[in-house]
Amino acid sequence: MSFPGTGKIWMNGKLVDWADAKIHVASHVVHYGSAVFEGARCYDTRQGPACFRLNAHMRRLMDSARIYRMDVPFDQQTLTDATLDLIRVNGFRACYIRPIVYRGYDSLGVNPAPCPIDVAIMLWEWGAYFTKEAIEEGLDVKISTWARNAPNTTPAMAKSVANYANAQLIKMEAIADGYAEGIALDTQGNLSEGSGQNVFVVREGIIYTPPIGNSVLWGITRDSVMTIARELGFEVREQTLPRETLYMADEVFFVGTAVEVTPIRSVDRVKVGRGRRGPITEAIQQRFFEIVKGDAPDTHGWLQPVNARETATTGASKSR
Repeated sequence: MSFPGTGKIWMNGKLVDWADAKIHVASHVVHYGSAVFEGARCYDTRQGPACFRLNAHMRRLMDSARIYRMDVPFDQQTLTDATLDLIRVNGFRACYIRPIVYRGYDSLGVNPAPCPIDVAIMLWEWGAYFTKEAIEEGLDVKISTWARNAPNTTPAMAKSVANYANAQLIKMEAIADGYAEGIALDTQGNLSEGSGQNVFVVREGIIYTPPIGNSVLWGITRDSVMTIARELGFEVREQTLPRETLYMADEVFFVGTAVEVTPIRSVDRVKVGRGRRGPITEAIQQRFFEIVKGDAPDTHGWLQPVNARETATTGASKSR
């Protein structure tokens, strides 16, 4: 992923040039990781650019901030509208969306209370997280030696910057060992999630995924995939899964905003099923892409057109 270095960034209600979107080195977030964030996508659909479940992402951002006792100075609707405006200003048809709430510059100490709460929204053009071959054939992954944080240490349900220190260790270890990704276990040794992805396991036609209590993020793509799978007629179960489930699986796949739906072809060099994308993964993947690209009916209202508000405003102006 590379950044364009141009365009506008929304910072505390103002549009700022990319090169000028800066914070002080003494900002609390730099020293203590005191921030929560989101990752969402805008897709180039047949009906024009549309954000996938943007309201759900913004709700989770506000929830994460609440968990960390951060009083966000903007409401959810304001941040949603700001994102849509920013996409239009930058002229994107498809992009990655990164809102972040962070503690800024005032004083340095573990207690963050004196520091201001700042908010920014960034956008950049970003295609598939993995290659086309990986999306079709699958990834080689490993079980990480790094466990996910215990539930009573840092909250897994908050999309916190601090949690991604753990994610970095999982990712770097996997790459250093010759794998595309790593899968972490929880502190009890049960299946948790990837460095930044939820995990699904298929065995004998039933789809399994670890429950929220196994130190996993309450993923929005995870929820979407479970809905899609059930509508396709598959049984989906949320239950605690031991490590060896991955070696016994017929299919395994990742889901997430970045990875979308990506199959896994081997775990610890043990081939998963046929060693390539399985039929259930492919069916879910196909339906997911049909929905986000506007090729299938959006029966759940997941797509939010970027230009809808602008069109409504223009229409209202003309009617006067």
